[in-house]
Amino acid sequence: MQILTPENTKRILVLGIGNILWADEGFGVRAVEQFHHHYAVPDNVTILDGGTQGLYLVNFLEEADCLIVFDAIDYGLAPGHLKLVRDDEVPKFTGAKKMSLHQTGFQEVLSAADLLGRCPRELALIGCQPLDLEDWGGPLTAPVRTQIAPAIELACKLLAHWGSPAKQRTVPLPERERLLANDIDHANYEARGRPI
Repeated sequence: MQILTPENTKRILVLGIGNILWADEGFGVRAVEQFHHHYAVPDNVTILDGGTQGLYLVNFLEEADCLIVFDAIDYGLAPGHLKLVRDDEVPKFTGAKKMSLHQTGFQEVLSAADLLGRCPRELALIGCQPLDLEDWGGPLTAPVRTQIAPAIELACKLLAHWGSPAKQRTVPLPERERLLANDIDHANYEARGRPI
């Protein structure tokens, strides 16, 4: 295992993007939420719910050497198909139909960071093929929900490869440290039923 020193520590961003109000569009947010809930990471790793923030995410990308993104991506495959895309392949897929229904696409975020000369050197997109992006207020569909754990496993392998392994939490994460608050975390959101 590599020992992290100031000279070789990579700044890593683990980012979930999407909109939890549109069924499978929320995959990225729910995956990063579960990752944060179950795993602790070294200090050089930042975990972020990017939601639908669009170009506001550029500042976070500028500070990262390596980037892992969880997202629902329309690859044109069977619903629930999980696919890892790396480095130069990432912009091609982030330009697919999906990204966000209402905000700047993540391809534009990557392009803006690149134009500023500060795009992460290593990119990894963990994308899940959605079944339903039209169900406003609906939960993740079953084929997409079942891919959260495998997506997190992929992220853990990438972090270990980059010398910053995630460690499974042995003590539950305190409620005050949740990634999503105000009852929009996965369990509370789906327990409430559909918004009116």
